[in-house]
Amino acid sequence: MAKLKVAILGATGTVGQRFIQLLDGHPWFEVAALTGSERTAGQTYAEASRWVLDTPMPAAVRDMRIMSEDAALDTPLVFSALPSKTAGVIEARLATAGHIVCSNASDYRMDADVPLLIPEVNPEHLEMIAVQRKQRGWSGAIVTNPNCTATAPTMVLRPLLNAFGVEKVLLVSMQALSGAGYPGVPSYDATENVIPYIGGEEPKVEEEPQKMLGDLVDGRVVPANFTISAHCNRVPVLEGHLVCLSIGLQRKASLEEVLAALSNFRALPQELQLPSAPPQAIVLREEPDRPQPRRDRMTGAGMAAVVGRVRPCALLDYKLVTLGHNTIRGAAGGSILNAELMYAQGMLQS
Repeated sequence: MAKLKVAILGATGTVGQRFIQLLDGHPWFEVAALTGSERTAGQTYAEASRWVLDTPMPAAVRDMRIMSEDAALDTPLVFSALPSKTAGVIEARLATAGHIVCSNASDYRMDADVPLLIPEVNPEHLEMIAVQRKQRGWSGAIVTNPNCTATAPTMVLRPLLNAFGVEKVLLVSMQALSGAGYPGVPSYDATENVIPYIGGEEPKVEEEPQKMLGDLVDGRVVPANFTISAHCNRVPVLEGHLVCLSIGLQRKASLEEVLAALSNFRALPQELQLPSAPPQAIVLREEPDRPQPRRDRMTGAGMAAVVGRVRPCALLDYKLVTLGHNTIRGAAGGSILNAELMYAQGMLQS
């Protein structure tokens, strides 16, 4: 079967590079077009890109010419690694022209007719595409994935919400440097330091999970009815966002019940055996000092939410630590999994 041709917007940045890395040899998708800024347009990818990932640049893209951001594309599927604000106009133009855009940017995440998707959490929200097309007159669509910090906690909250209900969440993040892109945080600020502020981050982490965990009613999301209070911190770790959660439940549950809800969680991507889906969406660690970014971020090829230190909380009901790979599951890998779900459900056409 011929592979579906895809384009990557913002291909030279760190998230764009992750897309290229993860799509190399993909069984369903083939990179056929790359776009970049006015500075890089016309150059080969090897000329334009300062490759920062540990694996070599895939040979298939080295000599591919970078197209301008306003170029017409002939790929049905587009992955957007564009920065917020730049992304909005470009993604809308492509959706109007009939492309399916899987976006990492925040521009459309909270729009009422745009799916904010984690396939293990809210696959039914893809039904919003019909509303989006009707309201906006698009023949294509925009589907977003969440903020990289919100991804793993939302995956963890899904089985707890299903089993016990959730009333409130206190969230403290320790976010990797790569979350700021390249070159990111200056070394003088990051070395031997923790920065207790990331501009615009806390509102995203407090709002996005309610949309993803909400119920779809007549094509609209009714947000989940619980509150999150977030503290977001930048720490001197290269990759992997570690998040501490204290969770208040609606229904009292034993520690054994909470652990069982997490460890037994199964979801649609695993049932469909999507190529990028981890065998287990949530992986529990029993050691008292895990998860750790350096040791655990590649669990499930970087696509699993790793959970440890599940224990009673003196203020709320339970507390735990979760870890997600911010540039794989929290960015490029999350978008690719979204596209795989649409492909498996017959929503993408060549």
